[in-house]
Formats: sequence, C-alpha cells, structure tokens
Amino acid sequence: MLVPMDDTTAPHRGKCVYGKGCHQDAVRSAHKHVVFRWGHRWIVLAISVPSPFTWRRWALPVLVARYRPEALNQAENRRHKTAPDLARQLMAVLIHWFPERKFVFLGDGGYASHELARFCHRHRRHATRVSRFHGDARLYAPVPKRRRRNGRPPSKGRKLPTPQQGVDRGVLTPATIPWYGGGNRRVQLATETGLWYKAGAGVVPIRWVFVRDLQGTHRDEYFYTTDPLLTGQQMVGWFTARWPIETTFQEVRAHLGFETTRQHVAPSVLRTAPCLLGLFRVICLI
Repeated sequence: MLVPMDDTTAPHRGKCVYGKGCHQDAVRSAHKHVVFRWGHRWIVLAISVPSPFTWRRWALPVLVARYRPEALNQAENRRHKTAPDLARQLMAVLIHWFPERKFVFLGDGGYASHELARFCHRHRRHATRVSRFHGDARLYAPVPKRRRRNGRPPSKGRKLPTPQQGVDRGVLTPATIPWYGGGNRRVQLATETGLWYKAGAGVVPIRWVFVRDLQGTHRDEYFYTTDPLLTGQQMVGWFTARWPIETTFQEVRAHLGFETTRQHVAPSVLRTAPCLLGLFRVICLI
C-alpha cells in the first residue's frame, strides 16, 4: 500500500494566533525561489488509492501532526520534534494499527533523512521507504567475511563512489516508467546498492537510482529505497505516485477553505485543520 507523506502550511498572521511560526510555503516556492509564510505547518500521511471513476489515484489523509516551533516547545516545556520526527511517529502509528499490512512510505526531499530510512529498515517486514536522495551521500560496501578478531566488529566495508560519481563513471540505461499525470515517459536510469552511513547512527542497506528525463521537462533526480531488491523502474514509478497528495492540498484549499480559517486559540487551532483534512477524505469516499 502506497503512503505519500508531505507537509502543508496554513497561513495565519494575527498577533494572538496560537503556535504560529515562519515556515516555507512549498506551494508558492520554486527550486530557485523560496517563499516563507507565517502560519501553522501540518505533517500529513495519506493513503494512495485508485478510484474506478477516474484515471488518477487519490491521496486520502489518514494521520495529521502539527509541527511546533522550537520557541513554543521551550515555552511549554516540550521536547522539540522536527518534521521527520513527527513523520516517524505517524508511520509508527500506522504500522501499529495495521500490523498485517506492508506500507511503502513515499517522501519528498524534506523527509529524505537517514533516521526515517533506519526506521523503515528496522521495521522492514511492515515498511519500505522510497524518497529523494543526495548525489553526494556516503555509501560503503558490506563488511567482508574475515576471521573473528578481538574488539568491536566493523559495521561497513570499503568506501564506494557517491551516486554522482557512479553516474559520471557509468552508463545510463534507457527505460520507460510511469510518470506524473498517469502516463509513461522515456528516461535514462542508473542504479546501484550500498550501505548508507551516518556517523553515530550506523548503516542502512539501500538501493539508489538516478533518473534523467529525455524530454528535458524535469531536472535530474536521485531516489533511494530501503528495499535493495526493488528495480529502478519500480522506485521511480512509486515515487511519482506521491504527487496526488499535492493535489489533495490544493483541493482542500480551494473547496474547504483550508487557508482562510480564522481560529486563534489553541483548541480551535488543533482541531480545525485535522477536521478539514478528514472531511476531505469523507467526501471523497462518499
């Protein structure tokens, strides 16, 4: 089951609005131009489901968490949690509710963290991670089989080329993959496996893939998955299925007034946005 995750900002500029912060507005930002707005940032997990009456999948929100600014957490004596921390908690709740299912969590660049990859690897019977990746990530080979020595055993082998170095040295393979909008597209791929290392956090076995759009409408991208058995075509096809959550955010704004609410006290702030996202899911199901 595909589970896209992302965050959206509900703008509020009033002086007395509870818990507001200055957050990046992904809707109004571009690759070279970043827009920040005052308001509330919501982390959303959605279930991507096909519908019999339309060609595209629908992303139905199921879990929501509000990101709290660090200053607010300090004032309320709370432990500060980043957006990936909140996403990991939502993922854990979904796995706990449905232990018999396996979920494929799809995340954008803001959630391409080693922590989330390590979480999905630890729960690999129930979760697989597909997300954007970094071209300069530190990758290592598995530990070679040697006779046991005294001391702590190594966790990684020799250093491997970074994904960007691997693409520069290798040969790209042509392929046809599912693309944004429900169609197919001719691309060039390069993929390899390795152990993703982070100091103090250990290693995670991953497969990365490089994608070059032959039509030139999308920039070159790197992706990774915590399931090294997946193919590059599967990884890219699943990641492009993340896009309906952006459509969900747009429709919640356009039809349910997500950006025009006027609440300012804590109880109403904490209730309104989750209720609107839940209402969207109910309307879609009806």
